[in-house]
Amino acid sequence: MPKVLISDKMSPLAESILRKKGLDVEVKTGLKPDELAAIVGDYEGLVVRSATKVTSEILDHASKLKFIARAGTGTDNIDKKRAGELGILVSNTPGQNTTTTAEHAIALMMALMRNIPQGTATLKNGEWAKSRLLGREICGKTLGVLGLGRVGRIVADRALGLRMKVIGYDPVLSAAEIYGNGVEPADWDTLLSQADILTIHVPLGEKTRGLIDKAAFHKMKQGAFLIHAARGGIVDEDALLEALNDGTIAGAALDVFVTEPPEAEHPLVNHPNVICTPHLGASTKEAQDNCAVAAAEQVAAYLLEARAMNIVNKDLLK
Repeated sequence: MPKVLISDKMSPLAESILRKKGLDVEVKTGLKPDELAAIVGDYEGLVVRSATKVTSEILDHASKLKFIARAGTGTDNIDKKRAGELGILVSNTPGQNTTTTAEHAIALMMALMRNIPQGTATLKNGEWAKSRLLGREICGKTLGVLGLGRVGRIVADRALGLRMKVIGYDPVLSAAEIYGNGVEPADWDTLLSQADILTIHVPLGEKTRGLIDKAAFHKMKQGAFLIHAARGGIVDEDALLEALNDGTIAGAALDVFVTEPPEAEHPLVNHPNVICTPHLGASTKEAQDNCAVAAAEQVAAYLLEARAMNIVNKDLLK
């Protein structure tokens, strides 16, 4: 039977499903790149989350590999072009963690605006810091949603329920596609200049890398807030630090970083006006179970039945 490697920690449901379908499964997590390269040639299927970096160097050792399933949405940790050149299909599991990710963005917004992490930390440290932890209401504020895909639309819906005004911009969708359900379409400059709170929900790619740069921060409303739970690299971290230090923006909530985990002395992690979490956007039991099940089903369908689902590198296959 075909062999499948699960190289990242994920719900045990993935292994269970693959075994029930008769596939030969091995779980080896935390592998260094050279360790993965040394064994990847033994497998027809590979299941990953975001920790495993499936680089061209890894793929060049994958002599038997036919299918890579990403248990999650983002596939920037996989060299899809090189996989396509080698005839290896790459899939993802869209929709399985969208609600969870959207809820985390809303949670970050609430925590940032009401100083919840600082309040918890000071109280546990024996301080009663009520007078210096003045928060802000979100009711009536304008939320700018950058990216109106699956996650962005859920964020917008929840924000409307909180009585926020929601404006949206998407580099792919037209204004007509954005319009509706209470979301007002905005162009790039309007999104930045009118949003009291800007939340990011676009994928990382050539067009979005460094999208929120120094120029973008200069267009933002003075004293605005930033919520970033998409992918590290979309926000220029040096520009964000400068915007925080010069008061261009009042605060930021970050779930993602360019390098993960960030170094202990990372200036954003330690900034007084920043709250942050360790890439928890999709980290709920429900989402992890859903993603693991979907990824396992995709691998099994292709290796056993030649059925390909949710292929993200179709146009790159040779």
